[in-house]
Amino acid sequence: MPDKRWQSLTAMFFDQAAKMGDTPLLCAKKDGRWQSKSWREVAETVTKLARVLERLGVEPGDRVVIVSENRPEWMIADFAIMAAGAITVPAYITNTARDHLHILENSGAKAAIVSTKQLARTFLKAAHQSDELEHTITIDPVKLEQQVNVGVHHWDQALAAEEADIAHYTRRARDVSRHDIACLIYTSGTGGAPKGVKTHHGSILHNAEGAIEIFRELGLENNTFLSFLPLSHAYEHTAGQCWPLTIGAQIWYAESLEKLATNMAEAKPTVMVVVPRLFEMLRTRISRAIEKEGGAKAKMFNRAIELGTKKAKAEPLTFMEKLENIFLSLTVRRKVNKQFGGRIKALVSGGAPLSPDVGYFFEALGLPLLQGYGQTESGPIISVNPPTSPKAHSVGLVFPNTEVRIAEDGEILVRGDLVMKGYWRDDKSTAKTIIDGWLHTGDIGTFDEDRHLMITDRKKDIIVNDKGDNVSPQRIEGMLALEDEIAQAMVYGDRKPHLVGLIVPDTEWLRDWARENGKDADTMDFNADADLHRAIDKAVTRINGRLSNLEKVRKFIIAQEAFAIENEQLTPTLKLRRHVVGAVYGDRLEKLYHRAKAKST
Repeated sequence: MPDKRWQSLTAMFFDQAAKMGDTPLLCAKKDGRWQSKSWREVAETVTKLARVLERLGVEPGDRVVIVSENRPEWMIADFAIMAAGAITVPAYITNTARDHLHILENSGAKAAIVSTKQLARTFLKAAHQSDELEHTITIDPVKLEQQVNVGVHHWDQALAAEEADIAHYTRRARDVSRHDIACLIYTSGTGGAPKGVKTHHGSILHNAEGAIEIFRELGLENNTFLSFLPLSHAYEHTAGQCWPLTIGAQIWYAESLEKLATNMAEAKPTVMVVVPRLFEMLRTRISRAIEKEGGAKAKMFNRAIELGTKKAKAEPLTFMEKLENIFLSLTVRRKVNKQFGGRIKALVSGGAPLSPDVGYFFEALGLPLLQGYGQTESGPIISVNPPTSPKAHSVGLVFPNTEVRIAEDGEILVRGDLVMKGYWRDDKSTAKTIIDGWLHTGDIGTFDEDRHLMITDRKKDIIVNDKGDNVSPQRIEGMLALEDEIAQAMVYGDRKPHLVGLIVPDTEWLRDWARENGKDADTMDFNADADLHRAIDKAVTRINGRLSNLEKVRKFIIAQEAFAIENEQLTPTLKLRRHVVGAVYGDRLEKLYHRAKAKST
């Protein structure tokens, strides 16, 4: 197992390919069955595609965009681009033509690799308007109705004309430095226009080396990763693709979020990189199904949660409880684990804060859900909970060879090889973010007595009321979203006397409630329905009972539709775009304060 420090991602890949040979590496479902590609096959295809890019005029330092769902060709394209000395620019498949054009213009990309006909249709609208893009390679065949301003080439045809030359590109990889830029990963745009983060080879390798050390106790041999978060996001790109390569693991590609449960049972993954929102939804779905089933099964399940949570919190169990807990592991937990494939060693959560209640829930079911922390600008991982001593209220221990300190105002500052080289073509933002070598994360945090890092809020998301008091919106929103009636929430109230909120009702709860009350959930005007408002107000009141006066949500409105990627209110990794939601609902939220003033006068 690797203890060496590779100088580049390409050197690492070709080194591993030489060692692993015909061992399976990438696996995806095609024509209804799983098909795998060996390390050798992947390395050969990487070198062929690198040659194709060079023949199209791609030179060292040029940028090449990837627009694709997670599939073997994504990883092949990424490493072919780097093997040619170029820089990968991942783009989300949910991007609009306008989004693509921003990335093309900002990155100055010379070429692009696009997967499906549908994605190509959207991308080529932007490509046609780009001044610098010259070529697009489509993985699936695409028939153009009209000529566009870029050359369009088919993947299979282009590769068929090339010979694999692993030895040549292995030698070239030795000339790449850890300081060279590997990719430009654009931020998700939670606070405005996405910025290109210059991520160097050493940043990603630093993350992979840190993960090897922290997870060594789980066993680094014979691992299988199931990839389903967008590879265009730094978290999946590093933890779901590059880290598995450094430990010689297999990577299986999930078909879709809807088929994730089936794919887990088929792939039998040992490690999965996840986001909290997915497991918040799974917790709600599992709990609701058990509640509906009722009877002895529900009692056993609830008892497994109760005893498992006590154990996870290091609370003492009586002798009889220990025996009962063993029995529940052989029955309830074994059944749940089997639904996840039966081999899970760790579910590593990142991208957003994880509610401790959700962490304890899955830990109680025998599924270790380990929260980590980081951001695109740091490779992206800064810390993670170790498997042997996780703390659900923390984001774990700082990665090896990483310096972290807490500034006077509570901001987390980071220094080390993981820190980006800056923002692409944006020296002003770079200078504000990296000061004297320290990455200013914008997150507020502290260390506990065991040096576990705890995040209390986003610095720029903190709400400051009209009296100057600071309030953490994410904490309140997370508590609200765990109530049965509520799927999503946004808290509002900067420079205001108190907080108000925007509530998205849970779909299943809403349908059940509407049926019981003789209403049609599909045609209701949520804010005009006083009965619905009263029903949701009960949930808000329950949460208010657990909050300080500063944190209480005094009034709220109900959103007619969910925050979603499609309406641009969520990023592709399910983070809330506050500025977008605020633009849609700001006037109505402001009126909640005007009503309060009118009543007081």
